[in-house]
Amino acid sequence: MLKNMKIVIIGGSSGIGLETAELAIAQGAKVIIASRSEDKLKQAEDQLGSNASSYRVDTTDEQDVRAFFEAVGSFDHLVVSAAETSGGPFLDTETSKVRQLFDNKFWGQYHAVKYGVPKISPEGSITLFSGVVAYKAMMGSSMLGAVNAAVSSLGQTLALELAPIRVNVVSPGIIDTPSRSKMPEEARLQFYDTLARKLPVNRVGRAEDVAQGVLYLIQNGFVTGTVLHVEGGHILT
Repeated sequence: MLKNMKIVIIGGSSGIGLETAELAIAQGAKVIIASRSEDKLKQAEDQLGSNASSYRVDTTDEQDVRAFFEAVGSFDHLVVSAAETSGGPFLDTETSKVRQLFDNKFWGQYHAVKYGVPKISPEGSITLFSGVVAYKAMMGSSMLGAVNAAVSSLGQTLALELAPIRVNVVSPGIIDTPSRSKMPEEARLQFYDTLARKLPVNRVGRAEDVAQGVLYLIQNGFVTGTVLHVEGGHILT
């Protein structure tokens, strides 16, 4: 159980991060959620109740991340689910867009670990986020696959360097979260339906599926250096 544990969730104002916060609080944890959007943070904090507090932080800004962890103080577990994703054909994608993706998903998690570690309990853990396209090549996903692979490699190496703090990585598949809300609804539903028919589990993922995986990694003290695939068998198809 997570009773009285203090968990920092960067990206905790929506989607998988928010679901993780809800499940952790249900097990007795006190949660600090952080993201760039003050509006989303306020809504999430109201939803989570008195065992949650929130901070605004931009993970692409190294000094902002440093100040955030100074304000937070000591804690037990760190989850970094915050990241923007993007894709497109390799030759047609501007290099600046790729750099922006690395700033958001790789360097954001890098900064969080670098400045979070001094505040984490030696019995604590770090959970980072990769993704299925690091392990299954898909058209239009070269840059996202490269970023996700970098995160996975970072997490496994840090499991050695930061021991006894445990470091693990979650690699979600296609998950129905607000991150795809910019797609037209009809196109989004068709995309999900087409994918679901290809997966062994016959459905796309939900935020709760991934959040349950995160809680497993937080609570199992004998798991470190692991990449936990939560993707409904997508890499098998």
